[in-house]
Amino acid sequence: MCTRRITAIAVMVLAALNGAAAAQSASFRSPSTPARPVIDDVHGVKLTDDYRWLETGRDPEVEAWSRRQHEATLAYLDAEAPPVEGLHEELVSFIDRDITQPPFFKKGREFFFRTLKGEEQAKVYTRLDERDILLFDPIALDPSGKTSVGAFVPNRDGSKAAVATYSKGSEITDFRVIDTRTGAQIGELLPGIRSFAWARDERYAYVSPRTKESIEKQEPERCYRHRLGSDHASDELLIAMQDAKNYCRVYEPEEADITVFETGDFYSNTIKIRPLGSAADPQTIYSSTQFQAEPDFRKDRIYIRTNDHAPNFKLMAATYAAPQFEHWRELWPEQDTVLEDADVTSKWLLVRDKKDVLTRVWVHDKTNGRRLRELKLPELGNVSASRYDRDADIVYSTVATFKVPGKLYGVDGKTLQWRLVWEDNPPLDASQVESKLVFYNSRDGARVPMFLSYRKGTKLDGGNPLYLHGYGGFNIGVGPAYLGRWLTFINRGGIFADAGIRGGNEFGESWHEAAKFGNKQNSFDDFVAAAEWLVREKYTSRERLAIGGGSNGGLLVGAMLTQRPDLFSVALCQVPLLDMVRFHKFLIARYWIAEYGDPDKPDDFAYILRYSPYHNIRDGINFPPTLVTAGEYDSRVDPLHAKKFVAAVQNHVGQIDPFLLYMDFDSGHGYGKSKEQTIRDLENELRFVFARLGVR
Repeated sequence: MCTRRITAIAVMVLAALNGAAAAQSASFRSPSTPARPVIDDVHGVKLTDDYRWLETGRDPEVEAWSRRQHEATLAYLDAEAPPVEGLHEELVSFIDRDITQPPFFKKGREFFFRTLKGEEQAKVYTRLDERDILLFDPIALDPSGKTSVGAFVPNRDGSKAAVATYSKGSEITDFRVIDTRTGAQIGELLPGIRSFAWARDERYAYVSPRTKESIEKQEPERCYRHRLGSDHASDELLIAMQDAKNYCRVYEPEEADITVFETGDFYSNTIKIRPLGSAADPQTIYSSTQFQAEPDFRKDRIYIRTNDHAPNFKLMAATYAAPQFEHWRELWPEQDTVLEDADVTSKWLLVRDKKDVLTRVWVHDKTNGRRLRELKLPELGNVSASRYDRDADIVYSTVATFKVPGKLYGVDGKTLQWRLVWEDNPPLDASQVESKLVFYNSRDGARVPMFLSYRKGTKLDGGNPLYLHGYGGFNIGVGPAYLGRWLTFINRGGIFADAGIRGGNEFGESWHEAAKFGNKQNSFDDFVAAAEWLVREKYTSRERLAIGGGSNGGLLVGAMLTQRPDLFSVALCQVPLLDMVRFHKFLIARYWIAEYGDPDKPDDFAYILRYSPYHNIRDGINFPPTLVTAGEYDSRVDPLHAKKFVAAVQNHVGQIDPFLLYMDFDSGHGYGKSKEQTIRDLENELRFVFARLGVR
């Protein structure tokens, strides 16, 4: 068949498709977006970027375009995704209520965050003399409710704390030191500080500056010793990184009389120490460009969790007399399960490992590491986090389940008895929900875990609406966690699936490495296999399957749209990375070179280009209805990714279904939103998904 004949048929097919879909897409007409081609020669490959001009977010033309897109999206939602009966009320009852978050402790002092009904942000409280005392109120700084608390760093005796705040989800923080009995501010504001660590004498702090300007210029990180109450001009520079893909930090552990200097990238580090108060050059105790070590500096010993030649991690120990790596000895050798964490109490070594995505806690002899017994959990669940309070000799552990937010328990450091410290009882009904862990095979035979949650009695007839979520990167895995907003979906007959695809930490560093750099396609293949398995096993059908993910999970969704748009009927793509050829040129994204590779290197560019969603939009393909979300103040993932991708899809030949951009002009990567913003955004996202899946 000649080329002209093929082209003519393609035009006829597209015309027919356009006619058939005219009724369903009549409510959405995408705003016009001019193509202004920029041609780059990247390692000998000619790339045309029609929407490079959308990268300049503060340009008035780009801002006007973004607002037109968002307004068109809202108009579409009003026309095609009307309010769902009871949904708004459920979200309000869940989010806008009196909530006291889990407490944390310092020298016997109790601190906690609390939000009352009608308050837009959480405030910091302490409990003194059996009274709850308000210490810090971000709403007093910003009545709009768009400034939130980003960190609370108490000093050694809990009498003072450094409190970080940031506005509109930017994650660019300012610090204030307060008195933790009265809440009174001590000294001046410390603006544009990324991290704050108290020096032992508390006259100084170790700080790392970060401002909007430094992020936009991708300035390498620096660490300083700052005298509290003095001007930053007199700060002592301790470490100056040469590339924005690397980090630094300096701190002084509470028990050990040393100063620690740490540098590295996302997955490897160098650790140096020197005696407290010394001006000598720090001595290196660990250094790797491939592995990482996580030290816990105790009074008479150093405990280290590391993946150095141990993909499932191992626990090691060292003395201060011989702290160098060559003198470390194993307490917990690498196992066939994954070492999650370890806590050392006055009497025991408690080790948490993970087998088939679920955690266990083991009791060990703290001297020689010998395993003694398993520590049974107080209830069915998963220990998702733990922290040792040496003053109280208690390990505070979070036990997570699907039905309620993680409960906080205290484990006595001597008797190992569990005590319930905190729990929350949200109003969303989870009484009829059940969850299970399944495994399926990916394209290459890899065995992949997936959690499924649904109403009891759900029939596997292929007719259930199902939302498939994935992330698959940065060593972040799946596990039992409170379903929250997805209970509104499950209670309306939906199924929520969370796939533990490669790139996470489900099975240790090997599982992560299997989807890093040139292996990234494995995470996409795993997600495809999850969708196919769910349809094959009759949990759902293609017509009732939605997919979603955010950040790196947004990249996953972008890859699904460009590689397998036939698998699902609707997509939610949140704060995504999508132009992978240029991702490293914006904001803090050079950190992620350690995950994706460096497009400035020819070999890395070659495999990145193969999956970069922005560069793989094929003409003649109609992508399923998709809502792409972004925050204008995002300091992690620049919203340019969402804008350029939406513009390219809306204007490529063959697109019929609505492809929408949902902008939050007063938020960032999702953190620090006010209650009002949170409720609004969640409801709009759920309305979009519900409407496409026929959920009411």
